[in-house]
Amino acid sequence: MEIGIFEKTFARPTLAETLDAVRAHGLAALQFDLASAGLPSMPDRIAPETAAGIRAEMEERGIVMAAVSGTFNIIHPDEAVRQDGMRRLRALAMACPALGTGVITLSTGTRDAENMWKNHPDNASDESWSDCVQAMAEIAEIGEEFSVRMAFEPEVNNVVDSARKARLLLDTLGSPWVKVVIDGANIFHAGELPRMAEILDEAFSLLGTDIALAHAKDLDHDGDAGNRPAGHGLLDYDRYLRLLNQAGYTGPLILHGLKEPDVDGCADFLRSKLAVLPQPGRS
Repeated sequence: MEIGIFEKTFARPTLAETLDAVRAHGLAALQFDLASAGLPSMPDRIAPETAAGIRAEMEERGIVMAAVSGTFNIIHPDEAVRQDGMRRLRALAMACPALGTGVITLSTGTRDAENMWKNHPDNASDESWSDCVQAMAEIAEIGEEFSVRMAFEPEVNNVVDSARKARLLLDTLGSPWVKVVIDGANIFHAGELPRMAEILDEAFSLLGTDIALAHAKDLDHDGDAGNRPAGHGLLDYDRYLRLLNQAGYTGPLILHGLKEPDVDGCADFLRSKLAVLPQPGRS
């Protein structure tokens, strides 16, 4: 595992300056947002020359696009909003080969019409689950069409708010093109922090073979925990990283939920934890 980051952590006026900042902090893997290239995060269309230009800028600096953000509210109460998001997702998937990535990150959505990261009582309804499954089935077809893995993130404010629901969704869909983004800070409902070890162990037992990307941030309370920089909260990183390692995950740990001044300290924190993990072929 290596340390990566959301490139939007670095507020710069151009893509070149943003990528230079990434490299200046010794990082070489990104979860990318097209907004850093002067585009909407989910454009109507991505011109082939634009995608090729982004890839060239990254390759020039030895940076890998581990994933690109394709998040929209897949169960928004307004079906027209959902359809528009799906159309834009297809455009993004079509551009992935030119961008140089094979993973799009997603959310399973919320019934809140204004904020896709806000919980809603109807998220637990059968109708919301049905809409989520239907949307993810369509997303799986897009993934298959363009050979892109579609990775959703279980989090407490969305329809898939636990590892168990994530496993149920994966099994319901039965698609090799649907995978998971794991974030140890996003799966604790109110009152669950005392059961951290049990919940982390269960999450990896259920999802370990389907992880396409791993996030690295922290939390200082359970429920809607917000964002804390990795190593600045209560998450048991020794356990989280050990479980990732045991699951055979070898991709990047994507830092987010932090400010630029936190980057070097968080990266060093993770590197110190990774250094003591067993390496392949070593017990």
